Amino acid sequence: MHKVLVIAYYFPPIGLSGVQRTLKFVKYFKNYNWEPTVLTTSDIGYYAHDNSLLKEVEDANIKVERVTGGEINSLIKKNGTVKIPSEKIRKLFSYISQTFFIPDNKVNWSKKAIEKAREILKREKFDIIFVTAPPFSTFNMAVELKKEFNVPLVIDYRDLWFESYFSFYPTLLHKSMQKKMEYNALKAADKITVTNRVIKEKIMNTYQFLSYDDVTILTHGFDPMDFKNLEPEKRTNKRMIISYSGIFMEYNSPEYFLKAFKEISIERPEIAANIELHFIGFLRKENKKLVKKLQLEDFVKDFGYIEHKEAVRKLVSSDLLWFMIGKKQNIDALLPGKLFEYVGSKKPILACIPDGAAKNVLQKYGASFITDPFNINEIKSAIIKVYELYKNNNLPKPDENFIEQYRRDFLTEQLCKEFQFCMKAEE
Repeated sequence: MHKVLVIAYYFPPIGLSGVQRTLKFVKYFKNYNWEPTVLTTSDIGYYAHDNSLLKEVEDANIKVERVTGGEINSLIKKNGTVKIPSEKIRKLFSYISQTFFIPDNKVNWSKKAIEKAREILKREKFDIIFVTAPPFSTFNMAVELKKEFNVPLVIDYRDLWFESYFSFYPTLLHKSMQKKMEYNALKAADKITVTNRVIKEKIMNTYQFLSYDDVTILTHGFDPMDFKNLEPEKRTNKRMIISYSGIFMEYNSPEYFLKAFKEISIERPEIAANIELHFIGFLRKENKKLVKKLQLEDFVKDFGYIEHKEAVRKLVSSDLLWFMIGKKQNIDALLPGKLFEYVGSKKPILACIPDGAAKNVLQKYGASFITDPFNINEIKSAIIKVYELYKNNNLPKPDENFIEQYRRDFLTEQLCKEFQFCMKAEE
């Protein structure tokens, strides 16, 4: 067995999509002769916790080292699962955080974590350090470890760093410091992995020293074990179920979808009466108010945050899955992890999205309906079209061969091959 030290701030029992990529990699590492040790947070205050994901870690017998830092989440750990704020308040906190913390507000955790990492690396020999971000302060920490212990470093981008859709630079100094930190991390890394081609192209265009082979695309994916022997929920009626799974943030909103459905309820009430809108995750207070304002309460079911396996069950119990991406700076690089669980469910997908990484995937899926994110008439027409197909038992089927390439076990095998290349390069 080779050994890999995995550094990941977001890891079970924390929930939401940020933990899935790392969790599934470490779950399957041993299948390819790699033994992981995960360095992550101890108990923190967070919007969601999921013991079913923690059980996956325990069942896979993964060694986990936990560190308490001085960042805000550790300071409020006694609160456990905290209430998610409105998007306006979250954005305000984000702007304040990006003003006072560079590169991010997890920098104090990273300072504590590097001390623990040094203990681990002095105690055991590792063949690779693998660090996934955000938070990008962990990249800085991993660069120090590589230099100190001479261990090959693989850095993994789940999102863009410099000039991402979340970036806020109050001064030119903030912007230049962030860019310099990213430059240093990329220079030090033995391999860079990213979730999609758009991120690869953007960082290569920003940092001209990178060659094509320096950056490998390893997409998000789905775990076939999450779907194995999973029975759909029993139906109590024949309504078509349209489901959304996840959270709404500054780059997405259910506003246009809900307004489109409102128009259907007025113009084609016989269709609206035979559709249910399911929201799994965080609909948020402002969107619940919108549902009430549009008088759609009879059509909407809000399940809130539920454990991952039950969320997947609701996906496979649906007839159509919906999601939305708006238009922001560099939003074309966004490729939500949940999209691949949608793909794994093999259900038709209605995507209200701009050009970019997500659209590139869905155009090849074979069972997708794509509209402009803000065009209410387009969204309305798409919902009606899908309903007619549903009524006639003629919903499209996705391309099975296309789906297979996104299995988490296959993606982990590809990552392990990159580890091997890094080791050979060091010899």
